[in-house]
Amino acid sequence: MALGRMVGSGATMKGLRSSGLASLASSLSERRASTWVLLSDTTNFLSRTSVFPQYEAELMEMRRLLGSSSGSSENERLVRKELTELRQALRLQGYDLSLGKLELSFQGWRNDASTVEGFRRLVLFLGKNGIWYACGEDNHMALHDQLDAALRATDAEIFQKHYLWYHWNHGQLILSASDTERRDDFEALKAWSEQPERRLYLLSQLKKLQ
Repeated sequence: MALGRMVGSGATMKGLRSSGLASLASSLSERRASTWVLLSDTTNFLSRTSVFPQYEAELMEMRRLLGSSSGSSENERLVRKELTELRQALRLQGYDLSLGKLELSFQGWRNDASTVEGFRRLVLFLGKNGIWYACGEDNHMALHDQLDAALRATDAEIFQKHYLWYHWNHGQLILSASDTERRDDFEALKAWSEQPERRLYLLSQLKKLQ
């Protein structure tokens, strides 16, 4: 009986060790996957900025280290630490890293029929010191007058005004010109938005649109 109990105890210990190793391996695998996602998100965000060339080699090295760290958690810890420090530095520079999962797309002209597709009216003012907008069920000129009146008592210097339709398609914000928008003005908006940081800034201001 005693021998039987000893055999049973040994089998139990082996099972516990096996279970513990499997749990550790699973934890390491999940952490590595999480670091890969963080690296991909950071790379995706930086690729949409003008400073990407400054970090491209560093990001490639992180990818190499993470890919060569099979069985070892040391490189994974190093990459995560460097990513955390990089993201903190970017935030201190004023970058909103949550925008890495969002896109801004300009798509032609639309009219009132686009409400069936879920589009809503948007009036957008670009100024030297900020961006302002009004949206709602009123027509574009009424929205313009409301926004203009709200800014009249301020020192806002507006250099572009736009009359648009907008719609969120998952993480993509679609902006289309309305019948009120002049073609040259819409082209000017797209040209202004070609500068990466301006595009991100515009997206950051409009990301709360419903």
